[in-house]
Amino acid sequence: MANGNNKTTAKHSGLPDDILEKAKAAGGKFLTFFLAGEEYGIEILNVHEIIGMMPITCVPGTPDYICGIINLRGKIIPIVDLRRKFGMESKAQTAETCIIVVHVQGVEVGTVVDRVSEVLNIDAGDIEPPPSFGKDVNTDYILGIGKSQSKVKILLNIDRVIVTDQLVQLQRISGTETAAEDSMPLAG
Repeated sequence: MANGNNKTTAKHSGLPDDILEKAKAAGGKFLTFFLAGEEYGIEILNVHEIIGMMPITCVPGTPDYICGIINLRGKIIPIVDLRRKFGMESKAQTAETCIIVVHVQGVEVGTVVDRVSEVLNIDAGDIEPPPSFGKDVNTDYILGIGKSQSKVKILLNIDRVIVTDQLVQLQRISGTETAAEDSMPLAG
């Protein structure tokens, strides 16, 4: 059953209207970066800062895409390797490998990328909804496909790249959990 808040549009591969609207309204500035030779972008408003690689302290018992934590000017920041998160092959760090610190639902998270490219202004008319690859392929984390300078960039919805259950784990790692999370029952 479809409700009024989650209608789908057949001409856009069955994506919910709210996702389509966000993709079309997403025109603006995007920080672009590379992973495995492909260019991605995230809305600049979600970016806190870009830093070079630094020593990362591993945290036992975390998923393989969580590299660990860093101490950034006295603040503990969890670090996510986007290559591993997206199921890509790991790559040795280079001089261009860096960490993009982003805000995800009020939490600062570092994301490791191969290299940062540039800040681009992409008009809403140059953003297409994500393609459908069928029900077995999850594309919820894609905000849209940006067209710029005759190239395409995969625009990420960073809030969906790092989903709620992962966010709670990252908050616990960094020590930023709130009273709401403290009162959640733990599986065990």
